Amino acid sequence: MTAVKLSVVIPVYNEEEGLQALFDRLYPALDKLNRSYEVVFINDGSRDRSPALLREQFELRPDVTRVVLLNGNYGQHMAIMAGFEQVRGDIIITLDADLQNPPEEIHKLLNAMDQGHDYVGTIRAQRQDTTWRRVASRLMNRLREKMTRIHMTDQGCMMRAYDKKIIRAISSCREINTFIPALAYTFASNPTEVTVAHEERAAGESKYSLYSLIRLNFDLITGFSVVPLQWFSLMGMGLSVLSALFVIYLFIRRLIIGPEVEGVFTLFAITFLLIGILLFGIGLLGEYIGRIYQQVRDRPRFLIQAILESDENK
Repeated sequence: MTAVKLSVVIPVYNEEEGLQALFDRLYPALDKLNRSYEVVFINDGSRDRSPALLREQFELRPDVTRVVLLNGNYGQHMAIMAGFEQVRGDIIITLDADLQNPPEEIHKLLNAMDQGHDYVGTIRAQRQDTTWRRVASRLMNRLREKMTRIHMTDQGCMMRAYDKKIIRAISSCREINTFIPALAYTFASNPTEVTVAHEERAAGESKYSLYSLIRLNFDLITGFSVVPLQWFSLMGMGLSVLSALFVIYLFIRRLIIGPEVEGVFTLFAITFLLIGILLFGIGLLGEYIGRIYQQVRDRPRFLIQAILESDENK
């Protein structure tokens, strides 16, 4: 059996409208690289015809195609982790199925890997996203870098390349919630970034809602840093000192002026502000406790229903 040099991992969730376009561009782009490769599709519990289309593609190119069928929807990152456990290549590239990152750009990542880098991130040139997504992404990038010290210019681009040693390290981690690019960055000894093209989604709709993006960034920040808890502790200390000074001020004012009803609404406003900060802190603490709760249950991260592969690839 020929050794596989390149593995391309693609999670798929309800992408039937754009899969054929992906097939038509992906395989010719990989054939031009003159490297032995495999494409590992992971069906993440799709409810449309995506599994059937993946099976048809497997039957057309069984020599280079493998399909991992999960028994439910576990999320993009868990689907990729399932793919990582199946890859055989020396270099692993992750790619979205929506064609926003053109397969024709894969050679740029391979060139960087050939120069000795063990992890290659990407920066989307001329992003074809809505304004609010670009602004929100930029703000979250800055906040995440300050909290975690993980440098990723464009954390939302899934097109990335990894050395197989990095993939083995990632697969050995048993975290329930994680952010794969950030985890890879912590393991990499010589990371770099390259600029790649970005296109509009070929078909279908984005699976990332505003809530999903917020959820992802919570996982990223709480999974790699305790800085939010430290910041909240410092904020609590500062507010305690200010509250004590304010109480002393009110006591002195009462001695000098006497009892009065003015300023009642100001006190209400201050109280509501402190209550809001307190509730935020409880929610933040809940994020960390929730991660611990999910981890100690030690449940399987995903269940594989079936794997479509030729006998030669087993």
